[in-house]
Amino acid sequence: MFSDELATKAANNLTALRIRKPLIHNITNFVVMNFTANALLAFGASPVMAHAPEEVEEMVAFAGALVLNIGTLTRTWVESMLKAGRKANELGIPVVLDPVGAGATTFRTGTAMRLAESVSIHVIRGNASEVLSLARKDSQTKTKGVDAVHGVDEAESAAVDLAQKLGTTLAITGPVDLVTDGKSVLRVFNGHERMGSVTGTGCVATALIGAFLAVDGNSLEATATALAAYGLAGEEAAGQSKGPGTFHPALLDALFNLDAEKLKEKIRIES
Repeated sequence: MFSDELATKAANNLTALRIRKPLIHNITNFVVMNFTANALLAFGASPVMAHAPEEVEEMVAFAGALVLNIGTLTRTWVESMLKAGRKANELGIPVVLDPVGAGATTFRTGTAMRLAESVSIHVIRGNASEVLSLARKDSQTKTKGVDAVHGVDEAESAAVDLAQKLGTTLAITGPVDLVTDGKSVLRVFNGHERMGSVTGTGCVATALIGAFLAVDGNSLEATATALAAYGLAGEEAAGQSKGPGTFHPALLDALFNLDAEKLKEKIRIES
């Protein structure tokens, strides 16, 4: 049974986002910067992409949320992420982590764990393989580059345990998204397979979670409603596009054209 309460929450979050237009500070990867910024604008937030260690502490002080994405890592960027994350913690600003490719290399996995252990992270969003690599950091769990080789259901138990251990909310995205804070588990059924046919859609999901966290203090519900809204936009974009080349702009249009009534009617979150 899908939750009417969470559908209403999604509508309220979108309305609040578009009224307040919070700044979302992204330290993210080169591959997705432009697409992520445009998606946040279409959703109703105000993006900034600032990663220089000399300015991240000042910039995050203006933000409603901080999004850390390890897709194109350098040692300097790790320093920036740690500085920004600690400053965000000091100021009570929510932090979202996207452990892109964790499990593929020692540097990626180690950086993701260092961030999760050194900064108080409100939400970690990844695919099943990335989450398993964090939950089983001493195992041989591997990803295929930045792609998942495990299913969402395979990672559920590990995600619940890791959420409890880190005191965070974990989101595993896939055909059906799973969101847990270690106590409750929500499943999000909105989405379309074409979202996996273009680069950056997972990174955008993480940024949109940051946007809803800026207006909703309940990390579990903010995460699930953001993923459902994004998934609904993906469904509508797929209906308007002919393939990957037309899907990207159609997704931005669909995010822009979301409204509260549409979310109430079409969001599918199972609690």
